[in-house]
Amino acid sequence: MSVKPIRLFGDPVLRTPAEPVRDFDAELRRLVKDLTDTMLDAPGVGLAAPQIGVGLRVFTYHVDDNEPGHLINPVLDLSPETDEDDEGCLSFPGLVYPVERAWGVVAKGFNSYGDPVTIEGTELLARCIQHETDHLDGVLFIDRMDPAQRKQAMKAIRAAEWWGDPVPQVKVSPHETFGKAL
Repeated sequence: MSVKPIRLFGDPVLRTPAEPVRDFDAELRRLVKDLTDTMLDAPGVGLAAPQIGVGLRVFTYHVDDNEPGHLINPVLDLSPETDEDDEGCLSFPGLVYPVERAWGVVAKGFNSYGDPVTIEGTELLARCIQHETDHLDGVLFIDRMDPAQRKQAMKAIRAAEWWGDPVPQVKVSPHETFGKAL
């Protein structure tokens, strides 16, 4: 099992848009496994690569007792109908707030072997896909709240026992990475 530490709100990697995946190799499949193991251990219904400090457009999901899945380089088509429901995030431990999202989604992307994948979902699956894709764009669920709700959430964040933990230092490799962030 390869459970990784989950980055918490305040870590700059959560606000940095992720890079598209270009290499569908064993290293990418290891990342998908790490994401899946970490998500299931947390436990959560979704986890994006930036949440474990990797700036690639990859996320995993596990909704409604179905098999865990993943999507790479997602592109979303959202339904015009919306739904407001409680939403939390593994990068904001213990906090849950109502957030409005599209009720349905068609997500297109790739699996870890580079094969095209389409996921259609409504309600919780649609919410999860939108939430994790937001992470890939550097957008957090608190950004989707109205100003009064966000103010309340920020107050709760500042009162949370995890707030103020040191932000992990991000180091840049002095070596050529050939477009790979791993």
